[in-house]
Amino acid sequence: MRVTTRIFGEIEIADEKIIRMERGMIGFPELNRFALIYDEEKGQRESSIMWLQSMDDTDIAFPVMDPHAVKEDYNPNVSEEIVAPLGTLTDDNTYVLVTVTVPKNIEEFSVNLKAPIVVNMDNLKGMQLIVEDDYPIKYRVYEMLKANNGKAGE
Repeated sequence: MRVTTRIFGEIEIADEKIIRMERGMIGFPELNRFALIYDEEKGQRESSIMWLQSMDDTDIAFPVMDPHAVKEDYNPNVSEEIVAPLGTLTDDNTYVLVTVTVPKNIEEFSVNLKAPIVVNMDNLKGMQLIVEDDYPIKYRVYEMLKANNGKAGE
């Protein structure tokens, strides 16, 4: 599928790489098909910001990242009934992402741990859900990321 996006320009996404979210993202129920875009040259999608690009409205892309990059012990409780539409989830096929907010004041950079995106990588079915745990919607990570980048440069 070839699309022209607001952020990335014209891109080609193989149909078999499209993530299908039956209920869309929270606040965007009409957006059901997404592509995960990351910098392949870096080769580390787990530790960097990626984009969940809507294939239904190519003007919309959500910045996302692996929550374990900023909170190693992130392990939200989710009812099996809620994730049942995704099919059988295992440690090997479950991919969890969180949305990223980068406000004008970069020190308020945060991720939403309360509403992760869960994807079954075997069938590429996904959903954004609200977890039962007491995780924050705005988990500030600027200082942590700044410290990690400093260590990487040592």
